[in-house]
Amino acid sequence: MIVKTKKYQLDNKTYISIALKNVMLEFWWVWIVPVVVMLIPLFVEGALGWCLGISITLIVLYVLFWLIQFAGVTQLEQNKILFEKLAYEIDSRHIMIKLDSKRGMPVTWDTVKKVKKGKDYFLFFLSKVQFIYLPNKVFRTENDVKFVETIVKRKKLL
Repeated sequence: MIVKTKKYQLDNKTYISIALKNVMLEFWWVWIVPVVVMLIPLFVEGALGWCLGISITLIVLYVLFWLIQFAGVTQLEQNKILFEKLAYEIDSRHIMIKLDSKRGMPVTWDTVKKVKKGKDYFLFFLSKVQFIYLPNKVFRTENDVKFVETIVKRKKLL
């Protein structure tokens, strides 16, 4: 059985928010640095203001760095295809990303690193910042959603 979806266009803001959230979770250990900097005033008297300023600056710069990276991805010419209306065909062999009825690109299941299923979406991670986001509204029936969930569980990605 093949699940065919309706055409769906990934919004730039959705891409940026999902990618930013994923990077923040993947690189969780970076958040330890501001905490360690805030521990300095325990040993150095009068350093609270400096350490607070440094910690806030590090956090803002880190988030801003990734935000600029992801905003840039949405503007690059070679990535424009990711933000066009695409249809998807999902079966047990691969996920076929189709631009139209004649042009498409298969993504094999071994390329998919993990899958996250939310209340109303599937998120197929190909890397830390490359993913396929499919809200449930793109599936034609509820059975299609259940079938995709079954495939993902069989592949041990969920």
